[in-house]
Amino acid sequence: MQIDRRTLLAGGLASLVAAPALAQRRAAGGGWYDRAIIIDALGGLGDPYGPEDQLRLSDRAWAETVGTGVTVVRDTVMPVGNVADPWGDYQKDIATKHNIIWANPDRVLLVRTAADILKAKREKKFAVVIGTQDTSMVGGDLDRLTQMKKDGVMTVQLTYNNGNLAGDGSLEPRNVGITKLGKATIEKIESEKLLLDLSHGGARTMAEATAFAKRPLVISHTGSRALTDHPRNTCDETMKAVADKGGVVGVYFMPFLKLDSHPHAEDVIAHVEHMAKVVGEDHIGIGTDNGVLPTTLDEATKAKLKEWQLKRIQQGIAAPGEAVGVYPMVEDYNSVDRYRRFAADLQKRGWSEARLEKLMGGNFLRVYRDAWGG
Repeated sequence: MQIDRRTLLAGGLASLVAAPALAQRRAAGGGWYDRAIIIDALGGLGDPYGPEDQLRLSDRAWAETVGTGVTVVRDTVMPVGNVADPWGDYQKDIATKHNIIWANPDRVLLVRTAADILKAKREKKFAVVIGTQDTSMVGGDLDRLTQMKKDGVMTVQLTYNNGNLAGDGSLEPRNVGITKLGKATIEKIESEKLLLDLSHGGARTMAEATAFAKRPLVISHTGSRALTDHPRNTCDETMKAVADKGGVVGVYFMPFLKLDSHPHAEDVIAHVEHMAKVVGEDHIGIGTDNGVLPTTLDEATKAKLKEWQLKRIQQGIAAPGEAVGVYPMVEDYNSVDRYRRFAADLQKRGWSEARLEKLMGGNFLRVYRDAWGG
């Protein structure tokens, strides 16, 4: 799912009381979480407090971003879906991404290799991986992938919810899998040493693309279809096939974890633990599909979310269960300390620190190093 990050992040930390305690823990040297590389493999960087046209992050947004403890987020360069001018839309959005990063050189670092993530951790900066959630902007011109890598795009998602020239997305009823062009696109992605992402793919597309891929790949944000039979979730067999190729599957904090579209913390935990059993502790991570900062559901934000949801429904890219009043998050974890609380909840269930370090970032760091070097 994709939403304007300013809308999603609106309100931020206004209702939180945990921040002072977090600051005290960091001042005391912190625990394993503060030492670890924390990766959200599908999220977003944003500032709900500064003016719309301000590229420099406000001090408040920066302080709250640091407070999350996240080291790196994978942010999405648009477009998604079959729009009129996908390459033109891409060029506009990648320029915006660059301008934000360049306006915050002391705070934000663009990732091109795994070493950049380690550098960001050392220098107390926030690392951003730029990736697509579609190949609509590539189409049949595969040399565009070469340009996109030069632009700093490091992950490429093959399809979004509907079909494109490469294959069928998760909502495409024909479910015919990947095309000849899709196979050529995967070969180009791998030859450019970009990371292939199969999130949002149709069931057959994900299975065929995983079988065709030669290098480690990811499904950056999904859930277990065995637990919740929803088209945005992934079957055990495909997740296991991704793991068998050295890849990683990320769990999202999204409504699709439960058929009534209102999951709770225990639903996230259930999906994580099931998927960990399927793929093994070395092949699971998190890709929340949220902003890094939380959302305050005030009336203004709800109105914007309603407008955004109706637009998705009109465009035919809304997944089953998306509706007005269904928010793209797990409300139990809608706080600046959500990553910490999520890890703590798993620790209470017997997850060791070593296992949690893999889940919270170590596994994605490994597959990033496999893809990009460093």
